Amino acid sequence: MQKTWNNKAWFMVLPVLVLVAFSAVIPLMTVVNYSVQDTFGNNEFFWAGTEWFTEVLESARFWDALQRNLFFSGVILAIEIPLGIFIALNMPKKGLGVPFCLVFMALPLLIPWNVVGTIWQLLSRADIGLVGYSLARLGIPFNYASDPLHAWITVVVMDVWHWTSLVVLLAYAGLVSIPDSYYQATKIDGASRWAVFRYIQLPKLKRVLLIAVLLRFMDSFMIYTEPFVVTGGGPGSATTFLSIDLVKIAVGQFDLGPAAAMSIIYFLIVLLLSWVFYTVMTSSDAAN
Repeated sequence: MQKTWNNKAWFMVLPVLVLVAFSAVIPLMTVVNYSVQDTFGNNEFFWAGTEWFTEVLESARFWDALQRNLFFSGVILAIEIPLGIFIALNMPKKGLGVPFCLVFMALPLLIPWNVVGTIWQLLSRADIGLVGYSLARLGIPFNYASDPLHAWITVVVMDVWHWTSLVVLLAYAGLVSIPDSYYQATKIDGASRWAVFRYIQLPKLKRVLLIAVLLRFMDSFMIYTEPFVVTGGGPGSATTFLSIDLVKIAVGQFDLGPAAAMSIIYFLIVLLLSWVFYTVMTSSDAAN
């Protein structure tokens, strides 16, 4: 008996395909078009080939911004992943405290990025900000607008406050999914709390932590709104990440060719590093 196919299901998928095309594929093709051409206005384009890519890759400005991005993402992952696991381990698993803790941890994630930047901009000001004024009263000079180290501390603390909750919620979901029989067996064996974490909880959290690491890396590597609102990329270029530099080139200087080439290189770097993270973590999981 010949199997019949019903193609009417494609009509259900068609709106999604159209939406993806307009929101992703078509803009991407436009960026690719600008990255290999030059224009002097009046909608006249001239073939430039790989000229803009070469210009970006030979620019010290690009490599400096890339180093800042990598350093920032490394610091963020080194702080937020262990901190998120620690908080999740100490959250109640039963009782009335569970919904309270979950709602409390989710609150920072509900705040828009530009509002987060504004909040920390006001908090860190030495004249009216709670944090900046308190440090000044303690005799600790703090000015994120003029000191690069203070600007970095502000941006890092802001991101930790905003996004550690995501790691906490993911880790907590992984912890509550562990059957009670595992913990009962550890009590019978007299295992220490570290042994329970090392041999029971951590292995069960590996897949959850893979998601957490990938999400936090991609988001921290593409961060734009928060540091732009707080420091504007300054002082000088101390907190000018690739995203901020890209906007300056595209909007500030209106160099569409280099900006398009830089955005494609930026995208490929994020894709490559995410693939490396995924491959390393999944291969170690398979080896165990």
